[in-house]
Amino acid sequence: MITKVLIAEDHESANISVQKTLEELAITNIAYAYYCDDALNKIMQAVNAGSTFDLLITDLYFEPDGHKQALAGGIDLIAAARKVQPDLNILVFSAENRPTAIDQLYSNLEIDGFVRKARHDARELKEAIHEIARRRRYFPRHVRQLVDKKNTYSFSDVDITIIKLLAQGMLQKDIPVYLQRKGITPSGLSSIEKKLSQMKSVLGFTKNEQLVAYCKDIGAI
Repeated sequence: MITKVLIAEDHESANISVQKTLEELAITNIAYAYYCDDALNKIMQAVNAGSTFDLLITDLYFEPDGHKQALAGGIDLIAAARKVQPDLNILVFSAENRPTAIDQLYSNLEIDGFVRKARHDARELKEAIHEIARRRRYFPRHVRQLVDKKNTYSFSDVDITIIKLLAQGMLQKDIPVYLQRKGITPSGLSSIEKKLSQMKSVLGFTKNEQLVAYCKDIGAI
């Protein structure tokens, strides 16, 4: 059961919005912090007082405003909070939209849920909190689909180089010359066409532009 929540969010409007969502869930024991250092101090104080938080809701990115901080952002806060209170549930509420970056939050920092700041995010926040209260991790479906899709194709170094060149505006017919100058093989135009065709086929795209946009979204380039 979740009854005591700490919100770490530097934008006042977002902070108020999250508080309102929590109150609609009948959660009224709410604390908030605009700085990561302050949030960690509140977690430490709660642990020392024997009245720990059930859930930390934190953004990933905090805008610097001249206040010197030991913790640069949400990732540092999550890691530090885990050391202070290992059983703390952590829900990330952020504008981050790169599936690879989000997936790493689960695999590396073992967060309990992620909600993207977007349309209908209040509804999704409620769903995430309900799941976490049931001791289940919350992973947005659309993000999981993108991550799973990414894992269906293993990009080689040559693949990434080709996609980067396309993203920089180089024409497909000019790529062989670049690869030959760099000593990268295979470098023939037919080989490049086959590689692009294979990538697009596996990932369900028909245009190079779609492939480039997708690789940017997942953080591959």
